[in-house]
Parts: sequence; C-alpha cells; structure tokens
Amino acid sequence: MSNPLIQELKSRIADFHHEPKVESVGTVLEAGDGVARVSGLSDVMSSEMIEFENGTFGVAQNLEEGEVGVMLLGETSGIFEGMTAKSTGRILSVPVSDAVIGRVVSALGLPIDGKGEIAADAYYPVEKIAPGVITRQSVDQPMQTGIKAIDALIPIGRGQRELIIGDRQTGKTAIAIDTILNQKGQDIVCIYVAIGQKESKIARIVSELEKGGAMEYTTIVVAGASDPAALSYIAPYAGCALGEYFMDKGKDVLVIYDDLSKHAVAYRQISLILRRPPGREAYPGDVFYVHSRLLERSARLNTENGGGSITALPIIETQAGDVSAYIPTNVISITDGQIYLETDLFYKGIRPALNVGLSVSRVGSAAQIKAMKQVAGTLRLDLAQFRELEAFAQFGSDLDEKTRSLIERGRRATEMLKQPQYAPLPVEKEVAILYVLTRGHVDDIKVEEIGRFEREFLAYLDDEGKDVFEAILKEKALTPGVEELLKERIAVFKKSFIA
Repeated sequence: MSNPLIQELKSRIADFHHEPKVESVGTVLEAGDGVARVSGLSDVMSSEMIEFENGTFGVAQNLEEGEVGVMLLGETSGIFEGMTAKSTGRILSVPVSDAVIGRVVSALGLPIDGKGEIAADAYYPVEKIAPGVITRQSVDQPMQTGIKAIDALIPIGRGQRELIIGDRQTGKTAIAIDTILNQKGQDIVCIYVAIGQKESKIARIVSELEKGGAMEYTTIVVAGASDPAALSYIAPYAGCALGEYFMDKGKDVLVIYDDLSKHAVAYRQISLILRRPPGREAYPGDVFYVHSRLLERSARLNTENGGGSITALPIIETQAGDVSAYIPTNVISITDGQIYLETDLFYKGIRPALNVGLSVSRVGSAAQIKAMKQVAGTLRLDLAQFRELEAFAQFGSDLDEKTRSLIERGRRATEMLKQPQYAPLPVEKEVAILYVLTRGHVDDIKVEEIGRFEREFLAYLDDEGKDVFEAILKEKALTPGVEELLKERIAVFKKSFIA
C-alpha cells in the first residue's frame, strides 16, 4: 500500500504549472543628489516606475543610448553602484478614491496624517493629455471666492485658471484658503497642493481648514521642504490627477498649486543633475511646457463628457514685484488672468492687497451672477479714476465738485473692499454691501466709519433683513422688487446708525 503523503506530493507535482516571468533588469552605474544612472534597461518607457534592489522607487526621465537617467522618489543614501534595478511596466500613477477627501497625502498619494490607509478605487496616471477643444464648454458658472474685491472686479469661473501672483508675505495663500473656506455647501471638491512648503505652514493651514469645517471636502497633497526635489516636481501633477478623478464623476473641483515658483526650481534642480542643457535663468528649455501641460488639464467639460470641471488657482512668488521675470511671464501667458498682490498696498493696510489695475480676469462678467454684474459694473472704473486722481487729492481746494466726489467715492470703495483673513462672505452679502457702495448710500458716511457701517449693516440684515438675502439668492438679479426692499432696509438702518 502506497504512502498517502507520497501520493499527495505526486499529484501536486503533476498539477504544478510554472509560467516563466520576464523582467528587464539593469545595473546602477552611479547615484547621487536624487538621481541614479542605470544601464541595461533597454525597453524602459518614459515616466515608467523603476524598482531598486532596496525597495526604493524611481521614475525614468532621460532615455539615452546606453543608460537611463532615473529620478529617485526616496533617499539616495540607500542606492549604490552595482545595485540591480528593474522596470515595473507601470507608468507613474497615484491611487484615487472618494476616501481621499478630508485627508493629507504625500505626492505619491500615500496618507501622511496618521489616520490609517486609504483604499484605492483606481490608479490615475500623474501625466495625462489635457481635454481637447471639442470636449470643453465655455466658462459661465461662478466660482465664488467670498472676497468682495475679487468676486466684483476679477471674477473666477468654474473651469478657469486664475493666477495669484505677488511677492512673499502679501497674502497669496490667504486668498487661496479663503476660497476653500467659501466653498462650504457648494458641492465642490477642493485640493490644496503644497509644493516645497515648510511643514509648520502646512500644519497651520490644516488646522485653519479644520476649524472652518472645510476639511470635509478638501484634500491636501504635500511635498514638504525636506522631501526630495522629485516629490516637489510630481506633487502638482498628482493633485491634478486626484482632481481628474472627481471631474470624471461630473463634479466641480478647485485645485490650488502653492506655489509653481518652487515647482520650477525643483524641476530645474532635477534637470541640471540629469545634465539637460540649461536655458534662461538656468531653467531647462521645456520649463514652459512643464507648466502648460499641467494647467491645460483644468477645464470645464460639456454635458456629453460628464459636465465636470477643474478650476486652477496657481500661485507664483515674484522677487521685488518683478512680473516680467521668466517664470511669472510664462505662467501669466498660460492662465486666464491674474490676481496681482502688491507689497506697498499690503503695508498700507489695504488687505487683500489687490492691484486693481494689473489684475484681470479674461473670463470677466461671464463668471458672475446678474446681481453681481449690476452692482459691480461701475466699480472698476470708479477705482481706476480714483487712483489717477489720488495724486491731486492733496490740493483739495483746487478741485472741482465732480473730481472731489470721485475721490471721495474712491476712498470709500477702497475702505469697503478691505476684508479680514478667514472671513469670506456669501454672494448675497457681497451684493448687498456693494449695492450700498455703488449706489452712493455711504457717500455721507465718514471714511473711517465705513468698516463699522459694513459690519453693523450686515449684522442688521442677518437679524431683521433675511428677506433681502433670500430675494437676491432666488432672483439672482436686482429686480425692481429686490431693489425696493434693499432701499427700505438701508433707509431704516441708516437712521439708527447715524443716531
């Protein structure tokens, strides 16, 4: 009688089928400064993931005749000459799912907030061709920032790319964070991409968003200042890939890239180490393409393609207000307008420190509701005339009545457009307060009283004039009925305010 153990073994051997697996394996020639050179990977693809012997991953960047330049996604210290590296056959991609909302993730889509793993529904490539002309539709839905000056003068629409540009410490990130806070209840997914930022700054932003209840619809993608340059380079593309996942589901997405100056510097570092020829300011020749292929992925899709949208707010830091430098001019030419923040205005206490003359939205009033168009129509002109005449204001006695009234209106407008940080206003409140300004209802209020007037008037409407807000939201326009209602409320409030 045969041994049952031997029989079992025989049947297992008979059933055993081994499929031969072919792997492309190469050898590290040299490694250092976040880059490795590998020979022997003859069939590797551009942007393909390369796995090294110690488990570190890299991305194939330079495909040369005898070797491949690989950008490392981890520490260089564990990679030595002679180590093996194999191609994975996978293009660099990030895990995406609905579970990513409310989380802080790395540039590779991995959670770094200590709240456990994120189950992936799919993997989206970090590099993707932007939607074509036929799949897009024009921008005509507002993306309210909650900042009066921007929503009135430089409106942003869903699917637009609006650059926020200015020197350091002029409130660029503050505008972006206020915009995220203002999307509460608007069914918009927000993605904030921090590129080469200090970890302390990112922690502060996370706590502000949690305080404002905004983390319920926000994802933060982080490539910190201490991370390798490769992660700073990949981060905005990864954030955009997350946005595309939600856009493909028909949702509206807001992506903030903070900031693309650091992104360009990271790309320059990688390119120089890979020995690519440098161009102007030592940036590689394709630095324009690096940003254009990222920002062109923002779009508003038509209904046949799901009707989703990605709105991009890239941030660029200028040096001493130089808007004509290489990277600023590149990104200005890619985007649909810019919000220009000025240091002088910031230190004068005009915050947001918006230069109305240099700031522009190339979508314009198409991205405003009718009520906002009606109240903001003359505001830009008033402010432009005020700035021209301001120089003459010191010769007060020599001015004719019309000029003096323009200067007085401009001073009140400047005061009214000031707004504290982390206090975005819903559109109905913006319309009410801008109506008071542009229709001359505060011309008899002292300039220094304007801030108090605004606060108390909005508080009064919150208590006793909710019908005004409801009417503005319902009609979305200043119909004769809504206007009459507003005038009544203003008259009643002004009596008590002056008294």
